[in-house]
Amino acid sequence: MNPDNPVIQLCMAGTQAEFNGRIDDARAFYRQAWEASQDDYEACIAAHYVARHQTNPQETLRWNQEALSRAEKVSDGRAASFYPSLYLNMGHSYETLGEPAEAQRYYDLAAALGVIHQP
Repeated sequence: MNPDNPVIQLCMAGTQAEFNGRIDDARAFYRQAWEASQDDYEACIAAHYVARHQTNPQETLRWNQEALSRAEKVSDGRAASFYPSLYLNMGHSYETLGEPAEAQRYYDLAAALGVIHQP
């Protein structure tokens, strides 16, 4: 990940705001990152962060799906390291929505990449 990339910088600023308890500021940074994204790789990263602070589980799932969809469109391998986290987030979204079979499918995908879900 290139720390000089504007989308990465916005996500890092959002994460800093989040760690400092400034959730509204974090949301704003993540939304700016989404709006600044110029390719599927950047959109994948931004959507991954936008998903973190949605007001309802359906929107969280929608943004997690967007992140995964964008990762699948990146053909040069840059998004490969995101898949375990993307799968875990998809699993958590489905678990939250009361769909344990679909949640387990994504947890299994993450496990196949070496990341085991810890409930």
